[in-house]
Amino acid sequence: MKIIFFGTPAFAIPSLQIILDHRHEVAAVVTAPDKPRGRGKQVSFTPIKAFALEHSIKALQPENLKDENFISELEELNADLFVIVAFRILPKKIFSMPKFGSFNLHGSLLPKFRGAAPIQWALIKGEKTTGVTTFALAEKVDTGNVYLKKEIPIEDEDNFGSLHDKLSSLGSQAVIETVKMIALQSPQMRDQLLPQDNSAATPAPKITKELCAINWAWDAVEIHNLVRGLSPFPAAFFVHQQKTYKVYKTKVVERNLAPGEIQETPAELIFGCGNNSLSILEIQQEGKKRLKIEEFLRGYRFNK
Repeated sequence: MKIIFFGTPAFAIPSLQIILDHRHEVAAVVTAPDKPRGRGKQVSFTPIKAFALEHSIKALQPENLKDENFISELEELNADLFVIVAFRILPKKIFSMPKFGSFNLHGSLLPKFRGAAPIQWALIKGEKTTGVTTFALAEKVDTGNVYLKKEIPIEDEDNFGSLHDKLSSLGSQAVIETVKMIALQSPQMRDQLLPQDNSAATPAPKITKELCAINWAWDAVEIHNLVRGLSPFPAAFFVHQQKTYKVYKTKVVERNLAPGEIQETPAELIFGCGNNSLSILEIQQEGKKRLKIEEFLRGYRFNK
């Protein structure tokens, strides 16, 4: 099958790799434009473009998805199917172009956690299971009919980093199974897919800086889940004596402390919360490196 692959971050690489491994023709990848990054503002490629260059695959990087030259390029490639993994919202004119349509891989069990940050929100909300979904694109974001779902448990030690990697790998399996389903069926298969239950939908909006701020009046479990959902990036944080501290790992403990009250020993740093308390296990002071709490407390005290 002749495929055009749309994707940008590292999350999408296993899905592109498995399509190549199964001998499908990838006519091109579509990814975000190059951008200057870092202090030196050196121009860098997206992970998907870097992968495409390594494998001699044509890379298209439109600034505007409605640009007529870009649309003409897609039409000339005459692909059978578009596969989308972690990319921008596509106009209907594009996603309806191929004979077999377009499908998207989403990092949740839709209709739960529709939006830009499904992995983070599953952790923030304290979910015990999550997974991936492949679905046919529709005009309204993340609402299309479902090809298949794959589910995994969320382990107690999972954070955004670990769950991201698990779902990236699981997603690649969902992608290739979906490609096989489509290759074996007719284009009319899209009319026989399972519709989503919109009444069960929950949002997963973009992560903002405001969301990352810890409120010690919350339940310790809520803060613990916020830390998990934002670790290692962008990381939950709090401000103490005009300095910002990022928190990467925590543990809920039963201590009778007032919200924001600090209890510390040479090996422990515990903050009171609205219910129970939170032991900080990994922390980073602004301008310093990330440390385990024992290392951090060798050179710093909160209760001075």
